[in-house]
Amino acid sequence: MERMRCDLHVHTTHSGMCTVPIARRFCRESFNDPLEVYQRLKHSGMDLVTVTDHDSIGAVDILERFPDFFASEEVSITMPSGSEAHMSVYGITVRQHQELQQRRDDLPRLLAYLQQERLLFGINHLFSSLTGPRSRSDFDWFEHHFPVWESRNGAMQECANEFSAALAARLGKPVTAGSDSHTLRTLARTYTEVPGARTAAEFLAGLRQGKGRVHGASGDWTRVTADVLTITAHMLRERPWTLALLPFTLGIPVATFLNDLRERRFAAHWAARLLPDVSAKPAVFPAAEAA
Repeated sequence: MERMRCDLHVHTTHSGMCTVPIARRFCRESFNDPLEVYQRLKHSGMDLVTVTDHDSIGAVDILERFPDFFASEEVSITMPSGSEAHMSVYGITVRQHQELQQRRDDLPRLLAYLQQERLLFGINHLFSSLTGPRSRSDFDWFEHHFPVWESRNGAMQECANEFSAALAARLGKPVTAGSDSHTLRTLARTYTEVPGARTAAEFLAGLRQGKGRVHGASGDWTRVTADVLTITAHMLRERPWTLALLPFTLGIPVATFLNDLRERRFAAHWAARLLPDVSAKPAVFPAAEAA
C-alpha cells in the first residue's frame, strides 16, 4: 500500500530567539539550517518535508523549490483565558501566514479565518507547561475547535504524550506526531504516516480524516539536555563573546532536570482533572503506534 511519512514538527534558524529570560537576547531557538533540515529529513526516510517555525515561514524561500515540501508554521496564540498555546497550521501560503499573524491574539477571529480558508491545524504539546499556565476552559476550546491534536511530540515526556493520546482517543480526535526538533540530530525520530497518500494534498486530507499514524520516540531528560547543550555550543560559535558565560553551562543538566520534574507535575495535574481513570492507571494508556 502507498503511504507517506512526514515529521510534522520541525524548527530552523527562522524560529527566532529562545524564550529563556536574558538568553533570548543572544541565543536562537534553533541553529538548524533549512537546507540541512531538508536533506536530513529526506535521508531519514521522510517522503514529505515541512517546517513549523515559530510565527515564521522564512524557510520557505529556501525550500519551496522542492516538490515534496509544503509550508507550515507553529503559531503562538493567545487563548480567551489569557494563557498561551502553540498551534501548527499546515499547507499555507505567504498571504495566509500574514493573516494568521494578524489574528493570533484573537482566537475566535483566528478560528473563523482558518475555517474560511479550510486550513488544517492542530494543538501541540497539550500536556506541557512549555507555554506557561493552562486554564480548564483552554481544553474546551481545544476539544470543540481544533480538528487535530499532536499526540506524540519527540521532545515531550512519554507520560505527557500518553495523556494526549488518551484524551484524543476519548474525544475521537485525529492525531499527529513530530520530533519538535531544534537540533539536526533528532530530526525524523518522531513522525506521522498516512497510508494511501501519494501527494502532500492527500497526506493532509488523510490527517483530517483521522488516517494519521504516529511513530517514533517521546522525549526525556537526556534528549532535552543534549539539545540544550547542542544549541549552547552553536551559540558560543556564533557569538564568541558568550564564552564568558561558559561556567554557567555546568548548570544546564540541573536546570533541565528541574524542568523535567515541572513538566511531569503539570501533565499529572491536568490528567487527574481530565482523565482521572487513566491517570490512576498509567499502564492502560492507549499507546500510540510504535515505529
